[in-house]
Amino acid sequence: MSQSSRQRQRARSAWLFLAPMICTLLLVAGWPLLRTIWFSFTDASLTDLNAAEFIGWGNYLYKEDGEWYGLLADAVWWKSVWNTLTFTLISVSVELVLGMIVALALNVNFAGRGLVRAAVLIPWAIPTIVSAKMWSWMLHDQFGILNDMLMGIGLISAPLAWTADADLSMVAVIMVDVWKTTPFMALLMLAALQMLPKDCYEAAKVDGIHPVRVFFRVTLPLIMPAVLVAVVFRALDALRIFDLIYVLTSNSEDTMSMSVFARQQLVDFQDVGYGSAASTALFLVIALLTLAYLYLGRKYMRVGD
Repeated sequence: MSQSSRQRQRARSAWLFLAPMICTLLLVAGWPLLRTIWFSFTDASLTDLNAAEFIGWGNYLYKEDGEWYGLLADAVWWKSVWNTLTFTLISVSVELVLGMIVALALNVNFAGRGLVRAAVLIPWAIPTIVSAKMWSWMLHDQFGILNDMLMGIGLISAPLAWTADADLSMVAVIMVDVWKTTPFMALLMLAALQMLPKDCYEAAKVDGIHPVRVFFRVTLPLIMPAVLVAVVFRALDALRIFDLIYVLTSNSEDTMSMSVFARQQLVDFQDVGYGSAASTALFLVIALLTLAYLYLGRKYMRVGD
């Protein structure tokens, strides 16, 4: 059998193995996505979806009596976009730095390292709804343990309304998200650190090179692919954040994400057409940012090579 025949046979085998997964994805993801996009061009209401009529771009943008209306002219939606991007940028950046520190610490041999590794993963293992509710009690302005601790050591003189104060609510949400998902970043980077060859580190130690310089010149470039994967996963998760914000601050506009805005339109206001337009916009924003990040990541890796 020639080499080209074997390659074609391998390609056919690969497609046969992938076919069930592709069919499942089309059913559970493709069909709901197409249906959501279709509803975004209608005036569908949750009370009677069968009565929906096509209205074109009416849910996105239209002009009437000299005024602009629709999703792209909605100040609350733009506020949710800003909140989502702010939350993603700050939380993922902090988790990246803390996750790297934790991974480097757990990569060192010391007594009880296995126990510490298991303990670090506990926040990530707790379901988001449970951890969000637990933190909502801890952040309570009257009975929360966090205010009691801060007042006990003299950092604050009066209880803070962590989830109700417009200046503190986003800080509280980011703080809880960092506590929960930093172990995920640390786990991915720790796996990459344990795959690194030991020879270059022994040579650097013999040459007397400072550990900080070894980290930036050797360790970081070698684990950069794993770091990029971790950042992509966390960024995608952060861009569609819903449960954590909804449990902590409900529908507050100070922390409202794009997912919370879409849920409010779809469920509270029962406006399926407008809510579907918000969901479609969320999908496009995530898709474009992901493609841009992957393009820049691959371009950086080629330059690094």
